[in-house]
Amino acid sequence: MLTLAIIGRPNVGKSTLFNRLVGKKLAIVHDQPGVTRDRKMAPAKLKDIELTVIDTAGYEYSTTDNMEQRMWKQTQMAINDADVCLFMFDARAGLQPYDEFFADLVRKTQKPVILLANKCEGKKHEDAIHEAYKLGLGQPIPFSAEHGIGFDDLYMELLPLAEQKQKEQEKQEEEEENDEKPIQIAFVGRPNVGKSTLVNALLGHERMLTGPEAGMTRDAITTEWQWQGQRFKLVDTAGLRKQAKVVNSLEKMSVESTIYAANMAQVVVLVLDADAVLDKQDLTIARKTVDEGRALVIAVNKWDIAKRKESLDKLNYKLETSLTQIAGVPTVTISALKKEGLDKLMRAVQKVYKRWNMRIPTAPLNKWFADVQEQNPAPLGKNKRRIKLKYVTQAKTRPPSFFIFSSNPEGLPESYLRYLTNSLRQTFDLGGVPLRITVRKGNNPYVK
Repeated sequence: MLTLAIIGRPNVGKSTLFNRLVGKKLAIVHDQPGVTRDRKMAPAKLKDIELTVIDTAGYEYSTTDNMEQRMWKQTQMAINDADVCLFMFDARAGLQPYDEFFADLVRKTQKPVILLANKCEGKKHEDAIHEAYKLGLGQPIPFSAEHGIGFDDLYMELLPLAEQKQKEQEKQEEEEENDEKPIQIAFVGRPNVGKSTLVNALLGHERMLTGPEAGMTRDAITTEWQWQGQRFKLVDTAGLRKQAKVVNSLEKMSVESTIYAANMAQVVVLVLDADAVLDKQDLTIARKTVDEGRALVIAVNKWDIAKRKESLDKLNYKLETSLTQIAGVPTVTISALKKEGLDKLMRAVQKVYKRWNMRIPTAPLNKWFADVQEQNPAPLGKNKRRIKLKYVTQAKTRPPSFFIFSSNPEGLPESYLRYLTNSLRQTFDLGGVPLRITVRKGNNPYVK
């Protein structure tokens, strides 16, 4: 989340902008200068950019220990806490000596600064905008916090800064995740497919009660474990039957426990019986996993006693025809009882976890976006209007999520969105993880 400090001399419109971004009248606005004395902080949003906004007192220079000096210290703290400073000046009144003095102080902080020429409703502001270049804070944006002018330009200035901040936060989270937190794997599937036997085989001892009877595991059991230096949390879950067959309250609680464990995991391993691969209930579990944004690996158990070619042909056919929303799911054949294929399974888990955390660099993402449209341009929309796809940006990871900005987002056919999703998955090797693509329109949200 990007933190903005709105700074400038008194009565240039800082609190008006603060209220506009926050969406509430949290800061008192009045024609009298110096109404704001403390710094006020609140969450805000500009289109799809999540913000924390700090409203500051107007700058008035003072060397003595009085209220103005204490107000300036509050402003200094706000600048230190901020990622970006929004420097406002009154374009109607023109530049004042305080503007130039304050700009010199802000430049020394080395913080990114966006210069806003506020109160640009009329035509009497052009001289002030040209004069503002001498502040040395870059190109001023003609702006009106009160009338909603210039917010699109402000958004375009903030977007790369917000993306950079998000990358830094995600990198930090990823480092913390790798250093401190184990990868959580939930083993799910129908009753009696060998989930507990598989967890025991990985652990190397009988941690879970197993046997030929279906439904022995009733609650989700979590065990910490290490493999090749990487920490994991293995979650054994109760078998999931068709909903219509779940009748008693104990089994209902077991089902709820399993669903919760799967939703909390980073990677879900769907364990199948080699002689009954991907039946209707297995597909239901796989789809729920995808809908929740989890990474998915399929483990085909009891491979030592299976009709191998017949099982593989059936599995591949089901994946291609019934699980089209998440192509390229890693499929590993194992025998939990004989402890065969376990290293292969864990390598697949690590690989799909890495994909789930993938951040695609901007240059390759833009090249893919240009190439994919050149090969197959967007068709006319549902409303018979031509669709222009402007640019793409990755919004977040876990799972990889993207925003596409378009002139006509509501008209883009679902078939073309599926085409983009499949191409993105294939180009960047994102099999086994759900992809989220949202098409947005770059309108000014403050027009109304």
